[in-house]
Amino acid sequence: MDVQRVQQNMFLVFYGGVTVWNVIACCYLIFRRGNAIAPNITPPVRLRRWTAAFSAAMALSHVWYLPMYILTPGDDAYLTYLVSGMLDVMVVLPLAMVVLLVMLQDRRRPLWPVGVVVAPLGVAGAWCVATRSVTILPFVYAYFLLMCMGIMKYMVRETRRYGRWLHDNYADLEHKEVWQSLIVLVLMLLAFIIYIFEIGGQAYEYVMQLVDVMMICYFLWRTETLSDLSVVAHDAEYGQYHPVDDTGEKENNESSLSIRNKIEPLLERHCEEPQLYLQNDISLSQLAKQIGVNRVYLSQHFAQQGTTYNAYINGLRIQHFINLYQEADAAHQPITVQQLAYQSGFRSYGTFNTAFKQSMRMTATEWMRNMAQQERQPKT
Repeated sequence: MDVQRVQQNMFLVFYGGVTVWNVIACCYLIFRRGNAIAPNITPPVRLRRWTAAFSAAMALSHVWYLPMYILTPGDDAYLTYLVSGMLDVMVVLPLAMVVLLVMLQDRRRPLWPVGVVVAPLGVAGAWCVATRSVTILPFVYAYFLLMCMGIMKYMVRETRRYGRWLHDNYADLEHKEVWQSLIVLVLMLLAFIIYIFEIGGQAYEYVMQLVDVMMICYFLWRTETLSDLSVVAHDAEYGQYHPVDDTGEKENNESSLSIRNKIEPLLERHCEEPQLYLQNDISLSQLAKQIGVNRVYLSQHFAQQGTTYNAYINGLRIQHFINLYQEADAAHQPITVQQLAYQSGFRSYGTFNTAFKQSMRMTATEWMRNMAQQERQPKT
């Protein structure tokens, strides 16, 4: 009995530590105005607020589960379990889903469907608590599993859509991609499935707390390292304007077609020749403004070419890198791949490697090795 009590006390200490960590994360997001994790990044304010709400919900979740660990087994403990489960489904799960949706900044998605989806679970949980009956639990489990599959399908589709939007609007994707959220979603749903089916024992309780810590750490890190793209997203959703003439009227179709036909020479004159692509993090909207065309026309131009804005800009940067390498090699100057990548407009070496491999079907190191071998071969 003493050993069991010691184990329970150790778990309660760990349990309390996780609760405190959630409170700290919530207070940090609410009260700290600066960004301590990534000082050079301005995160979305909306995402910060929702993440703070999720952290607060996680802390409260530990509070309403606490009686279950200190009450003796019986009706009271099981009733606490049902009430806590209902509160989790109605508060923690929806807030986690909202945070994941808010991370996708290509447009403002409606959040009310999240509440609609989880409402049947809350109603079923309330019925079980009121009647102290578990006869409908098999139907609840079935609905929950179907809901999990639906959520995963929706999030995969929307995350892929968000990725396409990023490639269509940005040359540099650092601090913008959120594909890791799908991994977190899988872990979260698995944890809820294990919890609902009551799988495991004491080890499961520790695993659940570790999952909580991992989720808060990820949400906190992702919130503070995700750049605010709300301005560009607003332009993309509502900015499909038409250029106006001096009288304020929309251009006719012939005029619009004329502008589209002029985009290629405009890109050469205002982007390629002055090497505008060397600017870090230049967006589609900025480039459209620079060359003097509608961003929608510019986006359509890249689509008609079978490419994306990201591929276009990074293609120019790769060619610039090759030119710099050839000049340095001809002058017998020391060559540093990382330095040349930065000089070519890439914000990070990892992005350069990815873009170079996609363009040249090999890494920059392999390409340079091949170039060196070709130079050593005797000329016939």
